[in-house]
Amino acid sequence: MPKMLKNSKKNGLKICRLAISLLITGTAVLTLSSCGTTKPPQNTNNICSIFKQYPKWYWEAQSSYHRYGVPTPVSLAIIREESYFVSDAKPPRDNLLGFIPWTRPTTAYGFSQATDGAWSDYKKATKNDNADRDQFGDAVDFVGWYGNMAHNKLGISKSNGYALYLAYHEGIGGYQNKTYNSKPWLLNKAQEVQKLSQKYQQQLKYCSMDIPRASMWNLWLM
Repeated sequence: MPKMLKNSKKNGLKICRLAISLLITGTAVLTLSSCGTTKPPQNTNNICSIFKQYPKWYWEAQSSYHRYGVPTPVSLAIIREESYFVSDAKPPRDNLLGFIPWTRPTTAYGFSQATDGAWSDYKKATKNDNADRDQFGDAVDFVGWYGNMAHNKLGISKSNGYALYLAYHEGIGGYQNKTYNSKPWLLNKAQEVQKLSQKYQQQLKYCSMDIPRASMWNLWLM
């Protein structure tokens, strides 16, 4: 076999091996990335459907409820309004000159759309240094923690999804200053949260007993 042809075949074989290696590596990275992201529930209008798809979420939401007293339907209605259960949700970027993608308006992120500052306060207050905004359990615990704080500082009922959402969105100071009154769109959203929390509450009455019981092993696997 001519030397040039032999080297050519060797080089071709090396290229094929490299391509296969890159393909395998790329597939592995894609798989790992997919494992790190939880898909939103198929039906976010039905809390029974949500918990049937993700039973672990029910027990995490109930844990937040027992810790802070904010009903599970209220917490989930707030999360649904904030992110539609998209684990890595971020606010859309502003546009420079009307068409160039620019910076995001806030640092809100994850299920609860908590900002960097609010999340830092939560981790300090709860001593939960490992909390992540893209983990549902941590996010629903944050919503309960914030709702409890709004109750203590503003006197808002923990079952009042309307007022809690206004305080959640505007902050404690913003709610005290009634900044929401100049935002009709926000008042509409708060009404939607209240209606959805009431709908979730009615639905949960008929399916809570059907949700698989929690166990350390099941919670770890889900």
